Amino acid sequence: MRFEDLARQYAADLYRYAFWLARDRSQAEDIVQEALLRGWRAFPRLREQGAAKRWLFSIVRNEYLRAAEAGSRQPESLEGLDPPDERSPELGLEMREALAALPASYAEPLALQVLGGFSCAEIAALLGTTEGATMTRLTRARQALKRLVASPGTRERKGER
Repeated sequence: MRFEDLARQYAADLYRYAFWLARDRSQAEDIVQEALLRGWRAFPRLREQGAAKRWLFSIVRNEYLRAAEAGSRQPESLEGLDPPDERSPELGLEMREALAALPASYAEPLALQVLGGFSCAEIAALLGTTEGATMTRLTRARQALKRLVASPGTRERKGER
């Protein structure tokens, strides 16, 4: 498989993940562009073609972390953000606030599973943790989301901070 085919196949998913991480369209575009450039350069060294999707998502995550360390600006609120594209499910403001309220250790595995379609084993490999820890984080993330969305006044509590 050629790199161009991989990039075309996963570009939308990579962008959605970068947008979820950065919460900013232009930063997400920059992250994906840099990740694809790095991926293109390293593609000849990719040994396992079946791991290409996980490999590309890992590069996007590393690019986001690199940008965050460099002090990239991130919006403080998710209010007013549109979904990254028309294929994304519409999330109500309450759900977006609940997702934003999750600790990163819970939110990131959930995003990888929902946006990337990764299995627990793949998420564990991406995050450098065990499969058991990943399953625990996913379970706790879902439980926390249920509590946050089910409890009345999620928006009011968020606004008080």
